[in-house]
Amino acid sequence: MNKKNLELLGLEEGATLEEIKAAYDSLREKYLEDRFKDGEVGNNAAKMLTKLEAAYSELEAELKESSSEDGDLFEKVEQYLKDGNYTEAQHVLDSFNERGARWHYLQSVIFYRKNWVNESKKQLEIAIQLEPDNAKYKEAYRKLNDKINIDAQANAGEQGGAQQGAYQGQTMDSSASDAQMGGSFCANCIECCYINMCINCLCGTCCR
Repeated sequence: MNKKNLELLGLEEGATLEEIKAAYDSLREKYLEDRFKDGEVGNNAAKMLTKLEAAYSELEAELKESSSEDGDLFEKVEQYLKDGNYTEAQHVLDSFNERGARWHYLQSVIFYRKNWVNESKKQLEIAIQLEPDNAKYKEAYRKLNDKINIDAQANAGEQGGAQQGAYQGQTMDSSASDAQMGGSFCANCIECCYINMCINCLCGTCCR
């Protein structure tokens, strides 16, 4: 966009049509009051009104032309997505200077097709923030969350099944458990010690 026109309105590159109109309306109202003042103030206000009108018209025309071009590019992205050509779809999206709700929605679709679910969700959230009343984006977000929840439940079920399989074939029989942990060895030791103690006692009695 024309930098001088933006500076006149107190805006920066990337300003939206709504921002341009708001700045124009605010400045126009100010200079409409000043133009009736005497002297240089009135003359300057009249000149500024003319400049503001020209700047607004030029910027509006630029944005409409850019919007038309963007529309063609969006259609290219959608066609690439239908064809499964995600690389070219991403390449076209990367060429955009202004990235509105539709841009973030299509970026979300590309991420989803690549199975980057979390990244896809983030892009959808941005799209909804930019266009909170867009039913299409909301429905896509709802379906994506449903998929995330279903996948999480499926993963939890698989992990539970794996754990259950790991326990199969094991027994809760105490004697078997003791044998694995060395319990039988300890019991045998105690039995041997008891026998030896009895023999010692007997020997002591015989020696008397």
